Amino acid sequence: MSHRSDTERQSGIARKMLSYNKRQWTENVTGKVIATVCAALLIVVVLSITYFIASKGLSTFFVNGVSITEFLTQIKWDPEGEPAIYGVFPFILGSFLVTTLAALIAAPLGIGAAIFMVELFPNFGKKVLKPVIELLVGIPSVVYGYVGLTLLVPFIREQFDVLGFSLLAGGLVLALMILPTITSVAADSIAAVPQDLRNASLALGATRWQTIWNVVLHSSLPGCLTAIVLGMARAFGEALAVQMVIGNTTKLPGSLLDPISTLTSGITLNMGNTIQGTPYNNALWSMALLLLLMSFVFIMILRIIGRKGLVNK
Repeated sequence: MSHRSDTERQSGIARKMLSYNKRQWTENVTGKVIATVCAALLIVVVLSITYFIASKGLSTFFVNGVSITEFLTQIKWDPEGEPAIYGVFPFILGSFLVTTLAALIAAPLGIGAAIFMVELFPNFGKKVLKPVIELLVGIPSVVYGYVGLTLLVPFIREQFDVLGFSLLAGGLVLALMILPTITSVAADSIAAVPQDLRNASLALGATRWQTIWNVVLHSSLPGCLTAIVLGMARAFGEALAVQMVIGNTTKLPGSLLDPISTLTSGITLNMGNTIQGTPYNNALWSMALLLLLMSFVFIMILRIIGRKGLVNK
């Protein structure tokens, strides 16, 4: 009887193990199928968006006969003139200038705040500074633009006796917008540096600041560069906040206090006033294609920075 009961017990255990393996196999297959479908859907969406924008943007050159060289280098934008002139160089220059200015302002502030959070006062950084930064991330861009419009633009107008709508105003607003992104990513990169490196540097007689400057920042350099590039990518594609404070003129700026225009502001201001399929409308889609290509460039830069070879160096 005991032998029979042992046999039945073993067969019961075997059935349970078999049923568990079947369930596990089903769950694995289901998970793989769902993940594959999601990945394929994401690829299809990206390719569809790229194809749609490219088909619209390239019509300017292959259907309307606009020269690519003149389109990129011409400094005059007059799509409704006779003849029409489609020069987007002022928009391209404005986008790069305002993005660069924002990065130059936000990068040292963001990395400095990350060092403060992780290295100097970690408890205060986690309890106070990090929630504040997360709060800044959640603020809509229109709020930044409205604050810049009501506070920053009048301040620049009073202090420098100019219009107020300027490259400087756009750069400051964008710097405030991308500051949380740079700070968060840089803080994560600095926190990932092994504590043994800090201890070894201090044991060799280096001061705390020498350790931060020569060891921590050097080890986290790829992550800090990634943070800056991510911030610049967001700044380059921002439309509403910049549009509210830069003046939106197609003239080339002569100083930080002159008004400018960007690719995003040019598209948002003019797209609703054009007819689908006209050369004017196609030119705006070409500007959107330039923005998409710049997004790809930023992604490529991030991939290059994140390569293991660069990190090891």
